[in-house]
Amino acid sequence: MADAKNERTFIMVKPDGVQRGVVGDVIHRFERRGYKLVALKMIQATRALLESHYEEHKGKKFYETLLAYIGSGPVVAMVWEGLNVVAVGRKMLGATDPAKSEPGTIRGDFGIVTGRNIVHGSDSEKSAQREIGLWFRSDEINLWPHTAEQWIYE
Repeated sequence: MADAKNERTFIMVKPDGVQRGVVGDVIHRFERRGYKLVALKMIQATRALLESHYEEHKGKKFYETLLAYIGSGPVVAMVWEGLNVVAVGRKMLGATDPAKSEPGTIRGDFGIVTGRNIVHGSDSEKSAQREIGLWFRSDEINLWPHTAEQWIYE
C-alpha cells in the first residue's frame, strides 16, 4: 500500500479464545497500541475456507487436527490497519508456543499449549493480503477516518 500507516493484517481469535472470553482483550490491546480496526466478524468457518487458509500445512501431521480445532466453534476474524501492523501484531501475539511467549503478549498471558494458542496473525504482508481476501469481501472493509491518528503518527 502506498501509505505505510495503511498496512493491514489479518488477526483471528480462535475457538478457544472465543470460548474463554478473550476477544475483548485482543481488541483492546490492538486499539491501545493505536491500530485501527477496519473489519470484524464472528463466523463459523467452513471446511473449504479452512482448507484455503491453511493450505501451506496440507500434508503435515497436524493438518486434520488443526482444521477440526479451528472448525470446532466460532472464530472472530479481524482486519487491523496501521504502521508495521503485521510485524508488530505478531510480536503482540507472542510465540506460537505459549510456553515460549513473553509475559505481556496475548499468548503469553492467555495461552497454555500450542494446540490451543488463542489467536492467529498473518506472518507477512503477502499472507495478510491473501488471508484478508479469503475471509472478507472488499465491501466488508471499512474505510473510516481515525481521528486519533494525529496523536499516534508524526
